[in-house]
Amino acid sequence: MPIHLVRTGRIKSAIAGEVVQGPYDSAKSNVAEFGLSDSITVRLASGLAAFDPEIDGVDTITIAGMGGHLIADILGEGQEKLEQISRLILQPNNGEWYLRNWLQTHQFQISHETILIENDKLYEIIVASPSKTLIQLSQDDLRFGPILRQEKSEVFRLKWQSELRAHQAILSQIPVSATDKRQEFLDKIAKIEEVLDVSK
Repeated sequence: MPIHLVRTGRIKSAIAGEVVQGPYDSAKSNVAEFGLSDSITVRLASGLAAFDPEIDGVDTITIAGMGGHLIADILGEGQEKLEQISRLILQPNNGEWYLRNWLQTHQFQISHETILIENDKLYEIIVASPSKTLIQLSQDDLRFGPILRQEKSEVFRLKWQSELRAHQAILSQIPVSATDKRQEFLDKIAKIEEVLDVSK
């Protein structure tokens, strides 16, 4: 990602952190191959330990390719570094509800959301910025995304139609006698149908 952003002129410089030696070596090699070693610094470090906000002048943090719980843990462990950050760009593979809840609890307001599809895989992206006021999201906002559920893009519908079919398949396998479990999935199905306006 940093290579693409620097090459297209979207950013002037970047710091890439890798916690494992192999990916670290590969990242350094790729940066050197494109002749961008002066613009992109690759560091062997865990999470936000890869940079010093005052020395490095970092204003945007991007974390991608991992679960929402782990992203929240990384942000929490380096929380003192977030005071000088103006924007977070996050791509959770799962646990979006948990990550959104962490953001609102720590006074980050979601300013943009989108879902991308690439090679038949869906990637949900959340952009958030610090806020001086506490942002209270509803349960629907946390689960579906405050912006995503308002925009209801084609890819958003695709994602939740898939989730709907998965829940319906699970429901069909739950014994009639398991009333509590069946009701749990009936409620989930009803909520997805409500958000997707299935009845209309």
